[in-house]
Amino acid sequence: MQKVAVVTGAGHGIGKRIAEELSELGHQVHGVDLPQVDLSDPTAVTHYFNEIGPVDILINNAGGVVGQVHHPLEEITDDMWAAIFGANIMSTFHCTRAVVTGMKERKWGRIVTISSGAGRSVSLTGIQAYATAKAAQIAFTRQMAYELGRFGVTVNCIAPGFILSNPSSQKQWESYGSEGQQKIIDAIAVRRLGEPTDIANAVKFFIDANSSWVTGQCLSVDGGHSLF
Repeated sequence: MQKVAVVTGAGHGIGKRIAEELSELGHQVHGVDLPQVDLSDPTAVTHYFNEIGPVDILINNAGGVVGQVHHPLEEITDDMWAAIFGANIMSTFHCTRAVVTGMKERKWGRIVTISSGAGRSVSLTGIQAYATAKAAQIAFTRQMAYELGRFGVTVNCIAPGFILSNPSSQKQWESYGSEGQQKIIDAIAVRRLGEPTDIANAVKFFIDANSSWVTGQCLSVDGGHSLF
């Protein structure tokens, strides 16, 4: 049955591939990204979702490091911290808040948030706010699963490993050099980097009707990197 889905951060990489996969399943997919809507702005988010109407599936994929690199904590400004929190956890909060009333009324909904292995361990780039915001997404997932389960709404999370999916990740990968790249590959059980389709496949599992008894989970899709 066709559902209405919103995929945030759908302009490229993982979000784009998720949107494509959901469309191939026959869902009506709305992809949103900057500069179309600033998802850290609650007013803009409310307006966007009011224009769409009822949403059955929400994929919170927007986020990232917003162009930042590692600095010692004492050099991190409030604005630097707030920018990463806005792009990651605040966007997740705003979008989730925008869809839950309708999902509760219809007694059905699927919410999947794309966090990161950094939220379960540490950020390879050493960006403190990023690791913290991604961990917050995981905690938010658990709390919302507990709150919404009685209404037929499942809430789950995916923690991807290293995936070359956008200019930032490509730049990060190149910065490691051949030796550093090999170390990363060697720390992955299946000995390859991930692809956007790997994450899209996990999303399809969580939104499927057959996964209705799976909620509050954070699935590491990282080729076995988290085993080490």
